[in-house]
Amino acid sequence: MTAMTAPMGKFGQSVKRVEDSRLITGNGRYVDDLVLPGQTHAAFVRSAYAHARIGAIDVSAAAAMPGVVKILTGQDLVDGGLFALPSGWGLTSIDGTPARVGVHHALAVDTVRFVGEPVALVIAETRGQARDAADSVFVEYEELPAVVDMVAALGPDAPQLHPDIPENRAFTWDIGNAEEADAAFARATRRVSIELRNNRLVPNAMEPRAINAEWRAYDGSMTIHLTHQNPIGMRVLFMMLLGLESENHLRVVSPDVGGGFGSKAPAYAEELAVAFAARAVGRPVKWTAERTESFLTDAHGRDHVTRAELAMDDHGRFLGLKVHTLANLGGYISTSNALVVSYMYATMLCGQYAIPAVHAVVEGVYTNTCPVDAYRGAGRPEAAYVIERLAHLAAREIGVDQAEIRRRNFVRAFPHQTPLVYCYDSGDYEGCLDAALRLADYQGFEQRRAEARARGKLRGIGLSAYVEACGIGPSKLLASLGGGGNMWESCEIRVQPAGSVEVLTGAHNHGQGHQTVYAQIISERFGIPMDRITVVQGDTDRIQAGTGTYGSRASVGLSAAVKSCEKIIEKGRQIVGYMLGIDPGAVDFADGIYTSAATNQTVAFTEMVHAAHAATQFPTDQLEPGLVATSFFDPPNFTYPAGVHVCEVEIDPETGVTEVVAFNAADDFGNVANPLIVEGQVHGGLTQGIAQALWENAVYDPDSAQLMTASYMDYGMPRADSLPEFGLAFWPSPTPVNPLGMKGCGEAGAIGSPPAVINAVCDALGIAHVDMPASPEKIWRLCQERQEAL
Repeated sequence: MTAMTAPMGKFGQSVKRVEDSRLITGNGRYVDDLVLPGQTHAAFVRSAYAHARIGAIDVSAAAAMPGVVKILTGQDLVDGGLFALPSGWGLTSIDGTPARVGVHHALAVDTVRFVGEPVALVIAETRGQARDAADSVFVEYEELPAVVDMVAALGPDAPQLHPDIPENRAFTWDIGNAEEADAAFARATRRVSIELRNNRLVPNAMEPRAINAEWRAYDGSMTIHLTHQNPIGMRVLFMMLLGLESENHLRVVSPDVGGGFGSKAPAYAEELAVAFAARAVGRPVKWTAERTESFLTDAHGRDHVTRAELAMDDHGRFLGLKVHTLANLGGYISTSNALVVSYMYATMLCGQYAIPAVHAVVEGVYTNTCPVDAYRGAGRPEAAYVIERLAHLAAREIGVDQAEIRRRNFVRAFPHQTPLVYCYDSGDYEGCLDAALRLADYQGFEQRRAEARARGKLRGIGLSAYVEACGIGPSKLLASLGGGGNMWESCEIRVQPAGSVEVLTGAHNHGQGHQTVYAQIISERFGIPMDRITVVQGDTDRIQAGTGTYGSRASVGLSAAVKSCEKIIEKGRQIVGYMLGIDPGAVDFADGIYTSAATNQTVAFTEMVHAAHAATQFPTDQLEPGLVATSFFDPPNFTYPAGVHVCEVEIDPETGVTEVVAFNAADDFGNVANPLIVEGQVHGGLTQGIAQALWENAVYDPDSAQLMTASYMDYGMPRADSLPEFGLAFWPSPTPVNPLGMKGCGEAGAIGSPPAVINAVCDALGIAHVDMPASPEKIWRLCQERQEAL
């Protein structure tokens, strides 16, 4: 047996990620690394037009080029029985009609609706041959007027993207109570309002999207290797869209995945087309996106235009909230977009505040842009931005400190039922605020402002108090909101005869550190070293069931793992009871040792494991041999992480450059399993949120609808030297909705940071609002206006 020299896991301990060694030494295994026997490669012919009718497609020259195996068009896919991509969430408009969903084919058939939409697919022996042939396919287009602005898209003269969807309006949906909100505004003595844009973002994972699909004609089955956050969900979907007989005819494998951020959660046209092509040619077909393809076609994030108004009394207590949002859907409704812009957004508009009356309306609008879907936070950052910008304005209106206006309106008793569906589980919002203010030395800010002024700089401070619903999993609740349920998670634990442990989870690790945290928690429960534990994920032939990883739902999968551990430990008590000749109820277990007050004998976990497999010390007609346990966990509620972020900026009025000079965050993630990993998650989220506030912005030309920011030359990504050292603190209030008391942490940084940054910028400039991103050019102009007004 292996000597117990490897580290033991302990909940709450900072343990370095065990998966990093192979990844940073180049030993990861990604989809593009896989070369199958008979491998072919795919390249897409993409539309250079944002809106056009497709005429003739001439593939003759391309088909004659070296190495070309087959060329497919959208009509070929339709004729072959491939179904269109579905919208994954059902919404009902205010008038009772269902959302109008535009037909989205894997390859465009009659009309293209955004630049980069795939029109044809070339399969060739090499990637270069496929790319060359794709460039030689001639497509005849009749260009049509395009629209990228949502307000213009709803106008009477706007081009209509889908023939059966007038005014490009997919839905007009609302939540809350309009009459109660009107009554709250009628009795209010103070109001603040804002019009803002939540800018469009392009996800930029290190690994681009990729697929390698293999068809086996002899049994009518397929294996798909796919960069994805939810391989089990994709198996069900692809099985239906491809018309396969059952899930057993499709295996989906998601190996190492180099980042997801939500953009690898939808079902995409390209992957579906490649899977169809593999069946059509009877050989494996691989496609890996080029970076420009990723900019053009990976589901974008955010892109809201919002009008919001907050009603208050003379003391600044919030009485009512009204919000109207235009949500840009892009050319089609992507898999989760209807959910993201409705129940994941509007339900969180109360933030941390006890607002008694709320009414929100969301209009989903089609435009000639890339479809929008989940992006880190998915709706929650948009909601936090609205309410935290209003809170900042409320403090200005009442004439009180930023922290004080929040303190006056915090939810203080838990559980707290909001007027917008959700019931917050636990929290200490005021304690978290105080922790953040201490961390940021809030009391010393005015001295720092004066010192900056002496250097010719404008210094500002901004607060943001966010709360989010995450740990996606309460199936019944989600079904009541229009989803299909089945959002639980599973975990099977197999203890092998020599004492090693296999953990098979439906959750998927694409950067979160699951391999470490699962091993850490199971190590502590079984009392065995972490290196005896192997975490298996991402292969539908090995995992029974699951729902993947997104929405900070690791606590759901880990809770299923804990339940399986408890089953193994309980069976161990029965085995040890037979071994020692005592009642199993008198057997205790802790730190890897079974003990009992009835005897001075002890049995180590590994001894129990040997006995379980040898099956000689207990009657097998009463107790089965082996140690395998499967559990499913469907939480009764979401978890609701919350926190307060404090940002300090300095602005150079001569250049308009904004520097984040300090950023401090106090967060409530419930019980924290591995502080080191959680800190890394927060660092990443803060970086993405600050980048949205200051640099990132997907811009389409208003006339041609060409993406103007389609490369790193034009799209403002953050760099390490763009950011300060982050100050972090945890202020936990354990959740009662799972056995670990854990809440999510992966999205929090991206939710709380954008409003904190913009609030700081507005504080520095003494203005009411500036839209994201607060670019140097934009800030320079505001500085010139400020100087002229002095």
